Amino acid sequence: MEPRNALDARRQPTYLHRVMRTPLLACGLAVLLGCSRESNPPAPTSTSTTSTGTSAPNAPGELAVGQAAPDFSATAHDGVAIKPSALAGKHLVLYFYPKDETPGCTKEACAFRDAWKELEQANVVLVGLSTDSLESHKKFAENHKLPFHLVSDEDGAIAKAYGVPSTLGRLARQTIVIGPDGKVKKIYRSVDVSQHAAEIVADVKS
Repeated sequence: MEPRNALDARRQPTYLHRVMRTPLLACGLAVLLGCSRESNPPAPTSTSTTSTGTSAPNAPGELAVGQAAPDFSATAHDGVAIKPSALAGKHLVLYFYPKDETPGCTKEACAFRDAWKELEQANVVLVGLSTDSLESHKKFAENHKLPFHLVSDEDGAIAKAYGVPSTLGRLARQTIVIGPDGKVKKIYRSVDVSQHAAEIVADVKS
């Protein structure tokens, strides 16, 4: 039977064991710390912003300020032919909206009606477009005494040409201002109906 002191001595780690184990622990900690740092890269930052009357950088093929306005031919509810390329020398405002006689659309249309004198003096051609029929437009214009043109874009083709989306058959509320040179002057992808008419008056006077 070994003496107690001899057993205690065998249980004690030698100096050599301690020296060999220390760098292994250090390396293990270094690897763990290194993996922790690599698994959490800094989050990327975004510089794109959008607001009323402005837009983020346009994707290739998307409508942009300064480009020629897409041309189309349509007949408004009052029988007037609307063709952007034939309106050189005048401001053309195309305002797309969801549906006749709905609260927001009625408020927007009546605001344009109330600002009509200023728009007319600025030689503006104002056209409202929705997927409603011409018959619906006639009633809408008559009910609210609208002095401008309303066009039926039933298949959404005009809206698509101007980058205006449609959901369940209703166009988004957006406005495109075209300058007298036939080029897109301003794009409103977000519209506040309570102040939009005043914004358009300012645009065509600038």
